[in-house]
Amino acid sequence: MSKFVTKLNAIEIDRTIHQLSSDLVYDDDVEGMIVVPKDFVTDYASIGGLNNVILFPLFALFATYGNYASAVHDYLYRNGKLTRARADALFYRALKVEGVGAFRAVFFYAGVRVFGASSYKD
Repeated sequence: MSKFVTKLNAIEIDRTIHQLSSDLVYDDDVEGMIVVPKDFVTDYASIGGLNNVILFPLFALFATYGNYASAVHDYLYRNGKLTRARADALFYRALKVEGVGAFRAVFFYAGVRVFGASSYKD
């Protein structure tokens, strides 16, 4: 069964940027052990361009949910060790493991599938 092996420990660098103060370890049933290293910098949900008057209120409904999964997903997108599709599928599974409800998990997953391509490193 997939699980987060360690707790998410991060310090706030500014309002939207956080730096891990210890490794974040996620053991996924499909992809195996993923270690997000100490000092990795994440913006969690990675939603730039929230200046949009429609998108920001929608995002605000879901903020602070899924930070564990989002940190792992940011790490996978930046290092390109998994394909984008596999990283997104892992993100969905990690959201569920973290306890994010089905509706929110699907919402986040759809968001990265539709808008995430420009952030993914090949």
